[in-house]
Amino acid sequence: MAENQQTRLKKLHYRSWHRGCKETDVILGHFADSHLEGLSTAQLDVYERLLDEQDADIWNWLIGKELPTRQEYTPVIKLLRQFTTKQFKVAAEG
Repeated sequence: MAENQQTRLKKLHYRSWHRGCKETDVILGHFADSHLEGLSTAQLDVYERLLDEQDADIWNWLIGKELPTRQEYTPVIKLLRQFTTKQFKVAAEG
C-alpha cells in the first residue's frame, strides 16, 4: 500500500533532522522545513535517495569538495547550496 504524501513528507522531514552529523542535520533539516512541500514527486524521490547517502559524502558535495556520485543528485545539491547560501546571508545581515 502506497503511503500518502503527508506521511512521506513527515518521514523525510524526520530523516532530514536526525542524521547523526550535526552539520548535515542543520542544513537538511532547515531545508526540509522550508522546501519539502514545494518539491515535485520526482524531486522528492531524488531527495529521498540522497538521504540514503553517508553524511560525509553529502557534506563534501555541499561544500564542493567532491562531485555527487549520482548525477541525479546535482539539481537537489544545487537547491541545498542555494538555500544554505541564502540562510547564511540572512543570518549575517541579521
